[in-house]
Amino acid sequence: MKQFLDEHFLLETPTAQQLYHDFAKHMPVIDYHCHLPPDQIAGDINFGNLTQAWLYGDHYKWRAMRTNGINERFCTGDAKDEEKFAKWAETVPYTMRNPLYHWTHLELQRYFDVHNILNAQSAAGIYAACTEKLQSKEYSVRNLLHKMQVKVVCTTDDPVDSLEYHRQIKKEGIGIRVLPAFRPDKAMAVEDAATFNQYLGRLEAASGIAIVTYQQYLDALKQRHDYFASMECSVSDHGLERIYADDYTEQEIAAAFSKIRSGKALSVEEQSKFKSAMLTVFAQWDHEKGWVQQYHLGALRNNNSRMLRQLGPDTGWDSIGDFPQAVALAKFLNRLDANDQLAKTIIYNLNPSDNELMATMAGNFNDGSFPGKVQFGSAWWFLDQKDGMIKQLNALSNMGLLSRFVGMLTDSRSFLSYPRHEYFRRILCNLFGEEIEKGELPNDIKWVGSMVEQVCYHNAVRYFNWMSE
Repeated sequence: MKQFLDEHFLLETPTAQQLYHDFAKHMPVIDYHCHLPPDQIAGDINFGNLTQAWLYGDHYKWRAMRTNGINERFCTGDAKDEEKFAKWAETVPYTMRNPLYHWTHLELQRYFDVHNILNAQSAAGIYAACTEKLQSKEYSVRNLLHKMQVKVVCTTDDPVDSLEYHRQIKKEGIGIRVLPAFRPDKAMAVEDAATFNQYLGRLEAASGIAIVTYQQYLDALKQRHDYFASMECSVSDHGLERIYADDYTEQEIAAAFSKIRSGKALSVEEQSKFKSAMLTVFAQWDHEKGWVQQYHLGALRNNNSRMLRQLGPDTGWDSIGDFPQAVALAKFLNRLDANDQLAKTIIYNLNPSDNELMATMAGNFNDGSFPGKVQFGSAWWFLDQKDGMIKQLNALSNMGLLSRFVGMLTDSRSFLSYPRHEYFRRILCNLFGEEIEKGELPNDIKWVGSMVEQVCYHNAVRYFNWMSE
């Protein structure tokens, strides 16, 4: 019987173990999509305790605690941090076979050298030991990143963000590139006229452009897009239920903008056409600048209206959606490609039934101009676990080229989440190792090992062009 979480965790064959320990293990990390707060990196803060570092903002853990019958007071409420941690520790044994169980113990081992199982009995000792370590300079947020060999962090930023903390980080030269990503979701959110107009007020302030007409709206957004580029941004990101690719005219979009700017609600058809136009405009700007564009598709957000009113968004009330994806996605990508305006593109799905759809869609627009120009992105959110990663890797292998994949990201708000890269790398090496030992792949460790290194690190370095090899 194997020991839990030993050095060969998830590595079921000697070949898998060789591939991981000789090739994958020591590769640096390019985290090309995450939600880390840049102000905390700029301030190089130390967390006050383990709860602050581990539970604040972590809706994965909150969902598990709620499911375990833990009162909201211990998730997002006013309970003391030590009490919240105790309730999380009480929940951990019940998370077996949920990825949280693996993540929790990997993070305790990799960051804190804690090899005990977390439960109600061990909670107090683990909390005290880890909290004490978090007070030292060695455990500041920058050093947590260094500890995991993180070379690039790409945050997620709204067009109205000042990027002041990115400027501060760059000026200091911390040994890690912390870059912004342009995420204009709120600039397309025309479902509610009042909220949209409030956002336009913020856009006016950020751009210095008065926004009355549709053209002025575009001018303001373009000014922000240009500003992000001046701050070394070269990535955009969109979080959408589905791609919008309606046919439209400029006159229709200008009229819709005037309507909503006057405070009137848009019809469902007007909303869809407006979003279609804006996605196209943003993609054209991305292509002009040579950016990489990312599309996260398929989340059904804010399902619990009572808890949304109480706690706000991003607090754990989202799920997988079953939106139709293929027709609009093909139309959108083709609209850009037909005019030679398709930038490097990564598409992610949240519904696993769309794996093969996304993998084959990427292949439709790989034109030989760059290896893996259009990527089927890594397993995301609810699929960011062993089964989800294996299915994504298999779909990509069967329908495309795994060897050109840009690999894993964290998509996390936590500085303690980087063992997810290790988790992915172990799974990747195990897939290759198993097939080599079955005779399904040649026992060419040098070549397969180089492929592993490419997927773990080098492909992303070349794809994003953020640093030299």
